[in-house]
Amino acid sequence: MSELKIDTRLWSSKARNLSPYVPGEQPQHENLCKLNTNENPFPPSPKVGEAIAKVLEQQADDLRLYPAPESDDLRAALAQLYDIDINQVFVGNGSDEVLALVFASFFLKERPVLAPDISYSFYPVYAQTFGIELVQIALEEDFSIDPDAYRQPCSGIIIANPNAPTGLLLSLADIRKLASEHSNSVIVIDEAYIDFARAVNDSSDAEISAVSLINEFDNILVTQTFSKSRSLAGLRVGMAFGNVSLIEALTRMKNSFNSYPLDKLAQVGATASVLDVEYFTQTCQQVIDLRQSLTAELTALGFDVLPSHANFVFARPKDGNANTVANALREQGIIVRHFDKPRINEYLRITTGTAEQNSRLIDTLQTLQKEAEIIAD
Repeated sequence: MSELKIDTRLWSSKARNLSPYVPGEQPQHENLCKLNTNENPFPPSPKVGEAIAKVLEQQADDLRLYPAPESDDLRAALAQLYDIDINQVFVGNGSDEVLALVFASFFLKERPVLAPDISYSFYPVYAQTFGIELVQIALEEDFSIDPDAYRQPCSGIIIANPNAPTGLLLSLADIRKLASEHSNSVIVIDEAYIDFARAVNDSSDAEISAVSLINEFDNILVTQTFSKSRSLAGLRVGMAFGNVSLIEALTRMKNSFNSYPLDKLAQVGATASVLDVEYFTQTCQQVIDLRQSLTAELTALGFDVLPSHANFVFARPKDGNANTVANALREQGIIVRHFDKPRINEYLRITTGTAEQNSRLIDTLQTLQKEAEIIAD
C-alpha cells in the first residue's frame, strides 16, 4: 500500500501548527500483556451491561430520540454519591472533553495557566489548541509538587492528583493553600486516579478527593473519569464538580459546541456503575492490593519505585536503562510505557494488571536479569 499523502493547503493555520496528543498504543496481538495505558484489569460492574441490555431490549425505539441533554439521572447519582447538589455536577464525553471545556471556559485570558512540567501530556495540547500561554512549573527532585512555586500571576492552575505519570499525591492542605492564594483564579484538580489513593485496607473516613473542598472554595473545580476506577474507558464518560457558577460556565461552553454530549447508553451504563457501590469498592481495593504487591516485587528486583496512589507504578530499573527494558519486554509480548523525555527517561510507567499479568511481568524481568548477568560474565 502506497504512503498516504496529506495535502494541508485547505487547513487552517491552527490545524497546521498543532502538535496532537499521542495516546498509548492499542495493539491487537494474541497473548499480549498490555500494561501501558492504565486500563483497569477488572471488568465494569455487571449492572452496567444489564442496564444497557435493558435499553436495547425494551427501549431500543428510544434510540431514535435525542438523549437527555444534561444527563440528569447520572448527575443526580453522582451528586448523591458525594452529598452535593446536582447543580454542582457536570458530565461529558470522557474527562478529556471536560478538560477541553475547562480550558475554553476558564483559561482563555491574558494571564497564563500554570501546570507541573511533568504531568498529563494533554495539558500542553489544550493550551496550544486554544492559544493559551502555559507556564510549566518544575517538580521537585523527588517529583513532588511545591505549592509555593506557584506563587505567580495566572488565569488558573491545573494539577493531576495523583499526578501522572509519577503517581504521587498532593495533600488537601496544599490544595487549600493554592485555592486561598489564587482566589481569583480557577484551581483545577484532575482526579483521574483518585479512587486508588487510599492505603491498603485503610478503613478511615479521611477525605482524599478535593470534591470535599468545593463548598469551601468557589474557585476549585475537580475533574474525574469513569475510565479508570470504574473500568469504563470504552464508554467515554467524564465529570466535573465545583461551585454552581463554574458548572454553569462549563454548561454554557458545552451547549455552544455539542448540546447532547452523552448518548443514552453511556448515561444509563454510567449511572448503573455509580449505584453499584459494593462492586466499585471491592475492585478498587483489589487494584490497590495488586499495586502494593507489584511495588514490592519490583523493588526486590532492584527497581526504584515511587510511592504510587494510582493504578500504575513509576519505576526506575537499577541501571536506569528503561528504554532497553521496555524493548526487551516488548519482545516477550509485554508492553509498558516509556517516556523519552528529560528527567523521566530512566523510568517506566507500568499499569497494575491482574495477578497473572503482574506475575508474567515479574517472571520475565527475572529472566531478563539472569540473561544479562550471563552475558556480562
